[in-house]
Amino acid sequence: MDTNLPKSNHPRVVIIGCGFGGMRLAQSLKHDPVQVVVIDRHNYHNFQPLLYQVATGALEADSIAYPIRKIFAGQKNFFYRMADVEHVDTANNRVHTNIGEVSYDYLVVATGSLTNFFGIESIERNAMQIKSIPNALNLRSYIFQNFEKALLKEDPAQRQALMNIVVVGGGPTGVEISGSLAEMRRTVLPKDYPELDLKQMNIILVEAGPALLGPMSQKSQQEALRYLQELGVDVRLNTGIKRFEDCRAYYTETDFIPTENLIWAAGVNGAALPGLPEQVVTRNKRINVNSWNQVEGFENVFAIGDVANMVTDDMPKGMPMLAPVAQQQAEHLADNFRRMIRREQPVPFKYFNKGVMAIVARNKAVVDLPKDVHFRGFLGWLTWLFVHLMTLVGFRNKVVAFVDWAFSYFASDQALRLIIRPFNRRDMKDDKGKRAAEHQVATPQYNPTPPAIQTPAA
Repeated sequence: MDTNLPKSNHPRVVIIGCGFGGMRLAQSLKHDPVQVVVIDRHNYHNFQPLLYQVATGALEADSIAYPIRKIFAGQKNFFYRMADVEHVDTANNRVHTNIGEVSYDYLVVATGSLTNFFGIESIERNAMQIKSIPNALNLRSYIFQNFEKALLKEDPAQRQALMNIVVVGGGPTGVEISGSLAEMRRTVLPKDYPELDLKQMNIILVEAGPALLGPMSQKSQQEALRYLQELGVDVRLNTGIKRFEDCRAYYTETDFIPTENLIWAAGVNGAALPGLPEQVVTRNKRINVNSWNQVEGFENVFAIGDVANMVTDDMPKGMPMLAPVAQQQAEHLADNFRRMIRREQPVPFKYFNKGVMAIVARNKAVVDLPKDVHFRGFLGWLTWLFVHLMTLVGFRNKVVAFVDWAFSYFASDQALRLIIRPFNRRDMKDDKGKRAAEHQVATPQYNPTPPAIQTPAA
């Protein structure tokens, strides 16, 4: 019981997840009379907005991650356990993990989000995603492995499928990785693969909606589209990928894009935990909370960040799944914990929108600030770099990222094109270390004859 956690006369706050919300909450409780216990399956905090740069070789993996124990070194009321949470027992105030049980006085679910494949099994089984550092490293290896294979192919159709890259999802992640790949095609790959005709390499960004960057202003949407088209990205709006099999990304029942490389950035679900009542978990796996992040029906269970579904008059679909929301909710919940300890009434959360931004390529970014302030281009690019640099955890990470970005900018090159660990789809695992599907599939080879169309069962 309690995995050797010391006894304390203070209330124990158990935080599941050390993302933006969980980390900020634990830091905000540093000087309070509580025992803070963080449970996470990884021993590091991962800066997700820059994962795509790890995937394209612009940054080292360890420059966007920082050890949890080092973040909280010197915080006397902090304890960390590396574990997978199996389920929560709200009736007995316990969290069941793969290393034992942990009791709590207050529980905070800060588990973030998981990739949403919308029930398309072939995509879940075969597509690449970018939700973790292992995902990003796998994607980087896989792309460069396929270029090495393309050198050996005499069949133009097989070579084309190995070189084509399809990105699904026109949000910030999809736009940013498409722009990064287009820059790599223009400045990096010609040096590495002079034997290949890179005009055959197509980067196709597929978005089911009518515009890119849905939450941003119309000006930013139009500018991002223009930037991508200038870079030679084939942007297809109002288009969805129905399935991905036999190295074909089908956008209708019969029409497909030949590709070995499908990057899925089309949506996310909340990472709700087993053990919570079904009625508090929404369709997209977020947890319904009230205006101070308290889970409906519970006095001592809370949720913050991407996994929390806080509905307001201004945001009837819930708070946006953004890092600033998680950080502000964490700071506000810490204040409310102090109030509750003093037997005072919690106060409602109010989100302060500091703006949103997205980078497309070098000197090309779009920024939306409150009060309809919008700018783009070089100034937007500098703003994006500065904000992300300052948000990185750890001085070393800031320095390494700055040096890598400066090198890439002035040399028009990315030095991290390393296949550290060759990747095979049959080894694809989800974030819990389990197989993404119950059965294994060998890496598919391009087949010039379309397979028979399968009609879904009624």
